[in-house]
Amino acid sequence: MKVFYSRVSSTDGSQKHDRQLTDVKGFDYVFSDSCSGSIDLFDRPKGSQIKRLIDQGKLKHLEIHAIDRLGRSALSILDNYNYLTQQGVRIVCRNPQISNFNEDGKPDPFSDLLLNLFASIAQYERSLIVSRIREGIEARKSKNLYTGRAVGTTESTEKFLKKSKSKKIVELLQKGYSYSDISSIVPCSTGTIVKVNKTISSLNS
Repeated sequence: MKVFYSRVSSTDGSQKHDRQLTDVKGFDYVFSDSCSGSIDLFDRPKGSQIKRLIDQGKLKHLEIHAIDRLGRSALSILDNYNYLTQQGVRIVCRNPQISNFNEDGKPDPFSDLLLNLFASIAQYERSLIVSRIREGIEARKSKNLYTGRAVGTTESTEKFLKKSKSKKIVELLQKGYSYSDISSIVPCSTGTIVKVNKTISSLNS
């Protein structure tokens, strides 16, 4: 099954899908979302339908106008690109012209190069995020505003697993991502991933 997907940020009609929706004959579905790119691909109204087709094993070809339709940042683009590739979905991007698999189903060398570039950018984004968090903590400490967990207190398993970061780690672990990949995507330390994994394992045992 072939799907073409487009997205614009505006919900008031000021932005049009027309520029993206050219030459879409032959597709089984043409999905269009009008929402912020900060919303994860599969959390968007039409993006969730794409996820449903993947889960049903029906989606074989996903075409987009530009690579940023997959996410706002290099981290989110890389995450979704990797996931679609692992599911055997051929991604065809028109701008720039890249594809994870060629028509014969073999990995595309140029796309591999681009993926490595995105991985580098994602790692850089992660380092910036970590640096900003540390700077923020230090700034609050200097003003006696930092309120970390009180000494001697513990966090319940339920509360720990309800955290958005923990939920994302669980999702990526279930998709088969390595600890190294997860630490770049979330971002987080390997220790946090191990803690989440052990907690889930203990609950399932």
